[in-house]
Parts: sequence; structure tokens; C-alpha cells
Amino acid sequence: MEGKRKMSVKPLRIISNTSNLNGEKEAAMLLSPSSRMFHEPSYNVYVLAVMGWKVTINIDSIKAELQSKMLKHPRFSSLQVMDESGNMRWVPTRVNIDDHVIVPKFADNNNMDNDELVENYMSNLSTTNVDMSKPLWDFHILNVKTSHAEATCVFRIHHSIGDGAALMSFLLSCFRTTSDPTCLPKLPVFSSSNDKSNSSPNKNRKKNLWLYLVKLCLLLFNTMVDVLLFIATALFLKDSQTPFTTTQAFNASARQRYIYRSVSLDDIKFIKDVTNAKVNDVVLGIIQAALSRYFHRTHGKAGKFSVEGMRCRANVIVNLRPALGVQAIDEMIEKNVAVIQGNCFGFVLVPLSIGQLDNPLDYVAKAKTLMDRKKHSLGSQFSFYASQLFLNLFGFKGAAKLTQRVTSQTTLALSNVIGPREQISCAGHPLEFIAPTCSGYPTGIMVHVCSYVNKLTFTIAVDEGIIPDLNQFGDDFIKSFMLIKEAAHAHHTKLATKLD
Repeated sequence: MEGKRKMSVKPLRIISNTSNLNGEKEAAMLLSPSSRMFHEPSYNVYVLAVMGWKVTINIDSIKAELQSKMLKHPRFSSLQVMDESGNMRWVPTRVNIDDHVIVPKFADNNNMDNDELVENYMSNLSTTNVDMSKPLWDFHILNVKTSHAEATCVFRIHHSIGDGAALMSFLLSCFRTTSDPTCLPKLPVFSSSNDKSNSSPNKNRKKNLWLYLVKLCLLLFNTMVDVLLFIATALFLKDSQTPFTTTQAFNASARQRYIYRSVSLDDIKFIKDVTNAKVNDVVLGIIQAALSRYFHRTHGKAGKFSVEGMRCRANVIVNLRPALGVQAIDEMIEKNVAVIQGNCFGFVLVPLSIGQLDNPLDYVAKAKTLMDRKKHSLGSQFSFYASQLFLNLFGFKGAAKLTQRVTSQTTLALSNVIGPREQISCAGHPLEFIAPTCSGYPTGIMVHVCSYVNKLTFTIAVDEGIIPDLNQFGDDFIKSFMLIKEAAHAHHTKLATKLD
């Protein structure tokens, strides 16, 4: 295994040959404040993109594809070094692809099945860093067949290179659609529905003005509540001690374990339509149902924990920048067009409902009520600008401490990434699934959700020791999804019968 135990961030190499750079070039080479924050020991985060393949990996062809794409991208072919003034800069370097593509050899007598072997390998990655003497990414090829795929790759990228939305666009630029190897994959575009009352502005002017004022008041009220909750969480408001939290102080080097489970995206959309909700509402409903199922299965009769008065919250990560797009990234790679990426996200604090409900659809209904309010709030923007304010007042350490403090006071982190709807391939290798996740994030449990073709994959990352049987916990997600789906079908059938 490459790298050293992630006890601290390795010292950064100092450069001094920057005096010949003009101001514009210096600004372009500097890491953004948000990216620089990820180099603080309390917030040293890596993005892991786990990819399952339908065929065994041809190592040479994958290397050639990475060579042709990644090494043309300035962020993947530059060192991150500190200059004499303490600023971190992107410094172009010559990249040897063999230093970044890792193909481990596994002993035949390891007494693990292949699923456990891959899970254990990913867990080991959470305890290591990429060497700062090279660009901060690596690509691990595990040519072992699992119950999920014929082969698995783990693409590890330091979060300073970019956030989930930017990295997903870049990753997909290395792929082509399976049906047409010359065509780039496309991400779904969701357009907001237009208010039909606007079709007669003169007739409905007073009504529209009233609705606007009501929405504005709701926006201000919801934002004020979220701002106060953010401040309270940063100061003192901590989630209850539960089976989902740890009594130990946050440690960026804590070993994490990973599993992923996939469900039908068509079924998710069916539940969405039946409940008049959004996909994110259904996802949050499934998470609440799974947590409730695990809690009552493992601690329902123990008496140590009680759902009465239990405070459990999720910090939901929100992208605050329009998606750059696969086409823009591909043009940058092929034509050396300068495109700014980096990190631009905030988060909102969402209370989780933990408890046994008679109707599984109520988990979705509760999630919809919560998310509808969060959508009419500027809480995520406030979290971003609060971090920027701390950057200006207290530097990177202060901003990293604020973010780490707020997120570590919550139970769970949640992120949702949209993938392509068509089957895609890389260097002739058709993709079976994609499961993004992170290491080093300051919550004990993190759930990433990613759609691809007709699947929605939940990737669950937990600090070792919080959930003793992680695979059973993953099965709780599947069982909760099945119960909600069955309830949706029953509700749909009941409504259809009434109409008849």
C-alpha cells in the first residue's frame, strides 16, 4: 500500500522562484481559499470514486486513456506547493503515469472473499495520503471479480483539486457512450417549471405580487432560522449520543469502512410520483427509514438509547455553482482552454426523524416537508460565506476549524451526485456502476448517492467501530427501500381503485 499513515498532513515543499511572475499569473496559479482549506490537518479530505466494470480491466489501455486525458488537465499535472509568503500555488510538473496507477497483488491465501477484499482495500486507503511530491491523485485497479462487478477501480483525488460536481464532469470527460464511442456522455439537465399564472401578467398582477411577498417572507424567516441553527451548532448545539455517533474526538486519520448498495432508479421515480415529492426527498426518506430500522433492530430493547428527545441531523452538502459540464471539460483538455474549477459548496442542517412509523411512506412525507423548507432558505449560501469570512479573519486554520466544528456536531453527511442516464465506457470498458465517497470528512457516517443509467447507488462510509456489522446496515437500506416501494404500490393501487 502506498503512502503513510494519515496522522498529519506532510510538510509542504517551499518554492522561491516566483518573483518573475506578474500579478495576473500569480493569481491564476494560487489555490483558491476554499481549496487551500483542505490542506489543514483538521480537514484533510479525499474524494474516492469507486467504479465497477462489466469486464476485466486491460491495464495498458486504461493507462493510455488516463495519459491522454488527465495529464493535459492542469490540476492533475501540477504540484501543490507553498511559496515563501505562505501561499499555496499550482506548479506544473512532469507526470509519470506509472507513479499514479496502482495495481495491487493479492495473496491467494488471504481468507477473504473478493467483496471483503475490495472493501478492506478501500478501508486501507482511508488511512493513507497521496505523496505531496506528485500531483494529489492516484488510480487503483483491482482486477478481482465481486458480486457487484467483474473488476473495480478506485480513483482517489484530494478535495483541493475540486468538489464533487467539478470532478464528476472531469471524470465523465474520460468516457464515451457505449452506443456511440465518439459521443461524450451527458448529464441530465433539470429546468425549473414556469409559474402558469405569469401567462396573464396584467390580470394576475396583484395575485402574483402577493405570492411574491409571501415567498419573500418565508425565505427571510427560513434563512434566519437556519442561520441561528448554524451559529448555535458552531458554538454548542451537538447531536445526541446515539449508535450512529462516537464518543471519541474527531480524528482525520480514523480508519473508515465502505459499502455500496444499488436500487432501481425507476422505482425511486415511481415513489416520487406517488408521494408528489422529489428524488432527493425519497432518498432522505430511505435514509431515515434505514437509520430507524437499524436503531430498533439493534437497540430497540436495550434501553441505553431512546428516540425520545433524540437529536439527529444530517449536514446536506449543496453545490453552489452551475455545473461546468462534460463538454467544457473535454474542450479544455483537447484545446487547452482555461476553465476555473475548485470548490464552491455549502451545506444545510436537516433534522432526521428516527422512529418506527406504521406507514413507510411517512418517512418520505417527513423528508419532503423538511426539504421544502430548506429549498426556501439561503442557509447553504450563508454557510459558504461564513467560511469565507473566517478565511479572511482567521486564515485557513480558522475556516477549516469552523467547518470541521459544525459538521462534526452532526450525525451524518449527505451528498447527491447526478450521473449519466446512458451506458458509458472508458477505453472499451463498459461501466457497471459508479459510487463516489470521501475519506477524512468530520462525521462518523457519510452517505453519497449517485445515479447512473437505471440505478441509484448508496455509498456508505463509516468510521470503524460505529457500526459493527456494516453489511447488515447496508441491507437495512435495501429493506427500507423495498418497504417504501411496496407501500407506494399499495397506495397507487388504492387510488386507482377509487377512481374506477
